[in-house]
Amino acid sequence: MTKHAKSAADSLEFECELAEPPEKVWRALTEPKLLAAWMMPNDIKPEIGSRFAFAGPDAPIDCEIIDAEPGRLLRYSWRERPEPDDASQALDSIVTFTLDRTVSGGTHLRIVHDGFARAATPVLAMAGAGCRLSLDAPQSKLPVAANAPRLLLCAA
Repeated sequence: MTKHAKSAADSLEFECELAEPPEKVWRALTEPKLLAAWMMPNDIKPEIGSRFAFAGPDAPIDCEIIDAEPGRLLRYSWRERPEPDDASQALDSIVTFTLDRTVSGGTHLRIVHDGFARAATPVLAMAGAGCRLSLDAPQSKLPVAANAPRLLLCAA
């Protein structure tokens, strides 16, 4: 797997090559148990217009699917409100996953989180995550990714 991360003026971008095909990577992005293994517990349904939430460490993160093309593109809004009384802590942004099949049958994955640069602490946490998705999570128990933050592991 190759990977690199860069930050645009108001976005955070990651790109990496995964050995798994786009169909398998799509499952890791859209099946709640698999997504929870490397992100957070959630109730995602990859249908345009559907709303879902991540169980964030401080408060739920409300999301809505903007675009969903199975095996190719997933885009959703990300609305984080850690402190209801503090509007300065609010984060409204867009997350986009683009999947392209590589010559070898794997996946070139590009992740862009637009509007995220204002929140320095989450950026640092996500930058450490890179592109290590948990694609082979066990079915018998709740999967946990090697890159899951300790705080989320304790909350599970």
